[in-house]
Amino acid sequence: MAIRKSSISGTPFGQTADRPSSPSLGQTFYNGTNGLLEIYTASGWIAVAGAPAPVPTSVVATNQGSSRAYNNGQASVAFSAGTGGGLAVEYIVTPSPSTSPATFTGSSSPITVTGLSSSQQYTYTAQARNNFGTSLASAASAGVTATTIPQSPTIVASLISGSGTTATITITPGATGGSAITQYSITSNPATTTQTTASTTYTFTGLTTDTTYTFTATATNANGTSEASSASNSIIPTAGVLIEYLVIAGGGGGGNNHGGGGGAGGVLSSSAQVSSGVQGTITIGGGGSGKTPPQYGSGSNGGNSSFVLSTLSVTATGGGGGGGGQGSDGGSGGGGGGSDGLSHAVNAGGSGVAGPPRQGYNGGGSSTYQGAGGGGGAGGAGNSASASNTSTGASGGSATSAYSTWASATSSGVSNSFAGGGGGILGGGSGGGGATAGGSGDPSNSSSATANTGSGAGGARGGSGSSGSGASGIVIIRTLDTVSTATHNGSFYNTGGYKYYKFTASGSITF
Repeated sequence: MAIRKSSISGTPFGQTADRPSSPSLGQTFYNGTNGLLEIYTASGWIAVAGAPAPVPTSVVATNQGSSRAYNNGQASVAFSAGTGGGLAVEYIVTPSPSTSPATFTGSSSPITVTGLSSSQQYTYTAQARNNFGTSLASAASAGVTATTIPQSPTIVASLISGSGTTATITITPGATGGSAITQYSITSNPATTTQTTASTTYTFTGLTTDTTYTFTATATNANGTSEASSASNSIIPTAGVLIEYLVIAGGGGGGNNHGGGGGAGGVLSSSAQVSSGVQGTITIGGGGSGKTPPQYGSGSNGGNSSFVLSTLSVTATGGGGGGGGQGSDGGSGGGGGGSDGLSHAVNAGGSGVAGPPRQGYNGGGSSTYQGAGGGGGAGGAGNSASASNTSTGASGGSATSAYSTWASATSSGVSNSFAGGGGGILGGGSGGGGATAGGSGDPSNSSSATANTGSGAGGARGGSGSSGSGASGIVIIRTLDTVSTATHNGSFYNTGGYKYYKFTASGSITF
């Protein structure tokens, strides 16, 4: 086939935009934009010959964290075009560690890289490409950490006991996004206000009673604010009152005729949120009685004390009576001490209420010779009698002084220690802690325990002597001094930042 010769003398030249608008197949053009001789083919203009693009230099990455979503960081990667080869038509930037996509392209510097993991440090390399090949990778840039807005936190809401309309919001931070969190914003639903705090706990006030609330939180750093958290658990503020209570049962009576000491009454203490306007009923357990000749035998158990409202029921168990009557075990509750046995039998102390919560300890046992055990106290077990010591009875278990501040705040007629065990006979064992009574020898009477302490009484030997009676119980209720005064028929004390209501006899209270 004959070859068609061009009728144009010389090859046209110019920029890319100067190419002929209606070129013929085989027509050539010197393209000054990319520095290449091009020929027009069925696929369009292509370079006839050229050198591969040179390696870019001076790669520098800059973090662009502002307003970027968590784990969608962004960087701008700048570089200088290399020299000594054909002009590049495209540049390729590759992050390390790898991303998805693995490379990012552009026709000039800089090139934007997206989808970076928050808090991750990346380096970057650049390559140049033209129709004749792709350059080697450049030297890596310095490492740059990708930062974004924070990850959404999680949130838990809880009502502050006794506050009625105030909640504690506890925030568990998510990841920082690579930049320190400076603030949290908390929003209630239904809305009251949006509160801000730098702490992960916040007291949210101004809630409406009998309304169901949930809360959400956001975290803010230098790059912006996170998405809102999932909603917290729901809470319903009530016009309630936080109270603390101390309920102590009556102590056990001492045994007579070689009698063990009486056990202490049970001791219960805790706090509760109670609704306003609900009446509570208080029952005070009496002390167990001893024995007066010719009535010999075990002492009586102390009576239970209780504090009962519609949503709260607390009952402390009375102390066990000391064993008596020439050989018997102590009663259970706050364990009574075992009686001695003239036949040299060993009698066991009664068992305390182990719980939880514990209400008194076990009573002590008798010896093989006439000594009787001490009653169990709120602070420790009653002591067992010693076979080698025939002149002193076993001491009762120790009292508890954990509520000494309660006692001192309501000091009228109340010991600073509560619920000690009574001592057993022979020769007068001492009472434990708050019990003033120890067992006494024949024929004297043993002492009764201090009233309204829940302590056990001492045992008696018999003959003309009487064993003591256990102490009656007590109930003390306290609230913060900011709580409105309750309607009650007990004694009232206001001291040390608390209001105290002391009941030494059965009664009622309404907050």
